[in-house]
Amino acid sequence: KGAFGDAEVNYQQSLLAVLFEQQYVSVSGAVKYQAKDGSKHVRLTLANASAASAELQKLLNIEDKLFRSLQPDVINNVYVSILNNENAIISQPYELKVAELRYGHPRVMDFALLQDLDAITVNMIYGNGSQRSMKIFLQKDAAANRVIVQSEQFSQEVELGKSATYNLTLELFSRISNTFSLQVVNLPQQINRYFKDPSNSARLSQFRFTESINTRKVALEVSLPDRPTEEVPMDRSFSFYVLVVPQDRVEELSGQAGRQWTPQEIEKLNLGYLRLELLPRGKGRLLVRAPQLFHSIKPDGTVEMTVEVVNEGTRRLDNIEVKADPPLNWVKKIEPAVIASLGIGEEQQIHVQLAPPKEISPGRYETRLRTSALSDNEPVNAEDKSVTVEVLTETNIIGTSLLAMLILGLVGGMVVFGIRLSRK
Repeated sequence: KGAFGDAEVNYQQSLLAVLFEQQYVSVSGAVKYQAKDGSKHVRLTLANASAASAELQKLLNIEDKLFRSLQPDVINNVYVSILNNENAIISQPYELKVAELRYGHPRVMDFALLQDLDAITVNMIYGNGSQRSMKIFLQKDAAANRVIVQSEQFSQEVELGKSATYNLTLELFSRISNTFSLQVVNLPQQINRYFKDPSNSARLSQFRFTESINTRKVALEVSLPDRPTEEVPMDRSFSFYVLVVPQDRVEELSGQAGRQWTPQEIEKLNLGYLRLELLPRGKGRLLVRAPQLFHSIKPDGTVEMTVEVVNEGTRRLDNIEVKADPPLNWVKKIEPAVIASLGIGEEQQIHVQLAPPKEISPGRYETRLRTSALSDNEPVNAEDKSVTVEVLTETNIIGTSLLAMLILGLVGGMVVFGIRLSRK
């Protein structure tokens, strides 16, 4: 009887110790995955890891309703939120509540990430105000078995003859493959394309993830032809895809470079991919050629010159106009005053006349030629040309003739005088 009493006392003491044992919530799983709409989520698994809960299962009799009513194996009112390094909540919803967290019954919670991170802080408040924060490196959902591709510049406008760069972020969600090949489909052959490493501009055709690095940065550079073509029309956007193909599936897609894939076919490939958009744009460029920019005239003369305007761009130019800024009181005449349009690669001549005012002083005078146009309702200006006009001094023909006759007479008289002198 005494031994039974001692055992009863020890049992009651153990139960009291269990009842007053500190409760403990643990994160047993934190998996990052991407939803079908492209948003990033975290799947958290919370567990009641209190030591008292495990001991209670050994001590508690089924008949002991008093201790069961105290529920030491249950943690009540667990509030969970996800924070970044600045302790700002980055999840939606901002906070979730678990009314009861029982021992042996983990609870799974799903949060949408408002900030795409690989490491988060899980903040938990539970019970009578107990708080715990855990810094966690997120697991990747290996069930997807693919690389997720994202880009902030998924749609770009590119001028013909220029290049554009799409910065891509690749994130591995696989435990099977770690070596992948990069491919582009549905992009016209006239557009050059290649992948490169943004850190050193080295060209890439395939890449590998390591155990410590599950995220990579890659840039796709595309170069447009100088002129619009049937496959690359101007002002018409088209879509293409970047595919991230596991090394063991590269042969599956070989020999299909010119194929046009539908969105449904891309989805059925079960590969990491990203849809990108490209809008080729054209822009007119105005070039002015003047064969001669220096002229010499008499005070009553007129400068006549020809200026050639050339469209060196990739879009039609409209309302081409040449304006002259001559010195004060000079007379200018420009024909034609306005050229209605100038196609790609076309050129046209403009005739310019400049006449000085009467009684102008001899010297050099500058006239500036300014050329402007419109390209897709945007102003386009050519390099200004400076024309130099030298006004010569007026020559007095009568005075010059009399002076010449006087000199000839003087020379002739000296010759005659010399001959006579020699005879004497």
